[in-house]
Amino acid sequence: MMWRILYFFLFYHIVCNLQGQNLGFSLASEKKKVQIPIEIYNNLVIIPVVLNEALPLKFILDTGVRTAILTQKTFTDILNLVYARKYTISGPGGQNTIDAYITNNVSLGLPGVHGRGHALLVLGQDYLELRNYLGTDVHGILGYELFSRFIVQIDYEKKILTLMLPEKFRKPRRFQTIPMSIEDTKPYVYSRVVFENGLTLNAKLLMDSGASHGLMLEPTSSEVIQVPEHAVSSLIGRGLGGEIVGKVGRIESISLGSYELDNAIANFPDPNSYSDSIKIGNTFRNGAIGGEILSRFTVIYNFSAEEVYLKKNSSFKNRFYYNLSGITLKAKGAQLNTFEVTEVRDKSPSQTGGIQPGDIVLSLNGIEVKQLDLNTMNGYLNSKPGRKIRLEISRKGEKIRKEFELRDQI
Repeated sequence: MMWRILYFFLFYHIVCNLQGQNLGFSLASEKKKVQIPIEIYNNLVIIPVVLNEALPLKFILDTGVRTAILTQKTFTDILNLVYARKYTISGPGGQNTIDAYITNNVSLGLPGVHGRGHALLVLGQDYLELRNYLGTDVHGILGYELFSRFIVQIDYEKKILTLMLPEKFRKPRRFQTIPMSIEDTKPYVYSRVVFENGLTLNAKLLMDSGASHGLMLEPTSSEVIQVPEHAVSSLIGRGLGGEIVGKVGRIESISLGSYELDNAIANFPDPNSYSDSIKIGNTFRNGAIGGEILSRFTVIYNFSAEEVYLKKNSSFKNRFYYNLSGITLKAKGAQLNTFEVTEVRDKSPSQTGGIQPGDIVLSLNGIEVKQLDLNTMNGYLNSKPGRKIRLEISRKGEKIRKEFELRDQI
């Protein structure tokens, strides 16, 4: 399932008040750059972060978030951090009341990187359930504070994050330079999008490393953006405001510089499915480029020069697929080794095969789930059309075997 963590617009007015905080990242021992091993889950970049030099945690690296967010208040309570203020916020439509707290002068350390004097937005509860839907321990989100201080290179293939001082940076050879504007702390590029009807749009798109989907396009932002004829209805995201629903279909192509990706998958949110996510503050956009596209490159963000540099990797030519099984799984339990079906897409192979929400997966093609993780299972369930899937499930205590064949509905 392509997940977009749509939380930042809910906190826009809060984090604007944090601009004056003394934010400070620096490289250790006067180094010019550091390289940090990362993990990739569902096209999202997971980095190691140590909170107040005491708690080793994991954060999503997200170009779309202004101020660091901790999703579980338990950790700041353990450290006895003082909260400067509490906020109670309503999600879109006045639903899903959310408690959040601000704590100041926090230390956020990465391997070879010191970070002191930060403000941290702490959620009262784990509303986002990141660890459950990614299948790994994830405790927060880190964004602009890191990108504004360093040149940030993400090598999705080698799973290496490189942080470099801007004054020491020289663009590597074979990388294409693409102009990028930083507006309200977020990076935007213009990209040529060709639709199945032949119409084209020079789309303004957020470069969104915190989105797992490939491309999101907002139909209300331009008359050119039309939902494809063979799109399917689906849950396309989940955030603090609840579920985001819409259509998923293919476009003819999207271009980044001279790179062109054909038959890409695009999400088209339904009107009013979430509040003001296209125009945050005074920033207008047509949509966002997410991890399913970004992960096909090595990406270097240069916020100070307002440029992004791209070099394709070995996955560049891989065909785009969207959830060929139609199943959304959630990892549960302390070890994240219980896998529950939370959604079955209408008319999908899994629905035809008799899978239902609430089913617990016990084995996948003869492999017991205790030998698998959520990332591996999702990869297998979206591998290629025609692959046969055999699931053993538990439904209300009864063991049942189901079988279906992966199919591309779009």
